[in-house]
Amino acid sequence: MSSERDEGEAAEAVEVADAPAPAPPLLRVDIITVFPEMIEQAASHSILGRARQAGVLDLRVHDLRDYTTNKHRTTDDYPFGGGAGMVMLPGPLFACVESLLEGAAPGEVPVLYMAPDGERFTQRTARELSHTGRCVILCGHYEGVDERVRQALVTRELSIGDYVLTGGELPALVILDAVTRLLPGVLGNEQSPHEESFGSGEEDGEVLLEYPHYTRPAIFRDMPVPDVLLSGHHAKIARWRRQQALVRTRERRPDLWEKLLPLSKADQKLIDAYDAEAAEAGTADEKI
Repeated sequence: MSSERDEGEAAEAVEVADAPAPAPPLLRVDIITVFPEMIEQAASHSILGRARQAGVLDLRVHDLRDYTTNKHRTTDDYPFGGGAGMVMLPGPLFACVESLLEGAAPGEVPVLYMAPDGERFTQRTARELSHTGRCVILCGHYEGVDERVRQALVTRELSIGDYVLTGGELPALVILDAVTRLLPGVLGNEQSPHEESFGSGEEDGEVLLEYPHYTRPAIFRDMPVPDVLLSGHHAKIARWRRQQALVRTRERRPDLWEKLLPLSKADQKLIDAYDAEAAEAGTADEKI
């Protein structure tokens, strides 16, 4: 009996030894914040949660207060020269970042700082970051961080828009989500990132807003789905979607539209057809 058990245990040990090692994560992100629970809660659901469970995303959230040196765990102080608000101390931030990057070559790991005066975050930025393998994100608060942190630690400053938020946690989550969904295997359909707004044609510098989407029922409250989407004719559907993306970009983002000009012959033909159809529909409405 003992011999049989020993043989079984030996067989299990061989199976474990022969089992392939789990693949390393495609991206590691270290987020430094004074509100770690805010990050953890948001990053435990939906795409981010699934990416973490699948081992594609290795997210590590660090409480900045763990790197303070006084009993009050202070992370901020009054600004030199006076003025409103508080400034985050350099000491805890330097201690945390240097601890995380110990052994890494200077500049090897991007250190991102969320700031309203930073570089505008775009889909192109998200794609760049998705290929880095690892990055560190600093979440500021109050009036921001001591300037020496930006000078000596930060390698890239990012802004998600021309407005001011209470802290860097929400921008960090926005960037984390935008970057993670570009990692292979995270989305069910690998084409999804390329067909969305700002994703189509991104590699060759073309940026379009996404075309409209419809689902069942085919008619809802007297509002029908465009016939072409029910036709099953893939080429016609592709042309309609391209046309709608062009029109939507022209109407809603003239800044992006200007960058598309001059249009290719094919795109110009789609726009001309849309305009002619819209003019004809307008004339018909006037007659009614």
